[in-house]
Amino acid sequence: MKKILLKITNMHCVSCAMNIDGELEDTLGVAESNTNYAKSQTAVTFDPGKISEGKIKEIINKLGYDTILNS
Repeated sequence: MKKILLKITNMHCVSCAMNIDGELEDTLGVAESNTNYAKSQTAVTFDPGKISEGKIKEIINKLGYDTILNS
């Protein structure tokens, strides 16, 4: 398992964070998603053999949010 931290922009409320977590956790290969509205970031634990970082970012982008990989 691998964990990444993404900066999220365009979130307007806690429901936005819940939408991101719900969508990611319903995706094959994603074990856990913890999005924090106040910090504008999400921590995603995933299996890189089943899903890529790029696909995770694409899912979040399709929901209407922008992502930046935190180092």
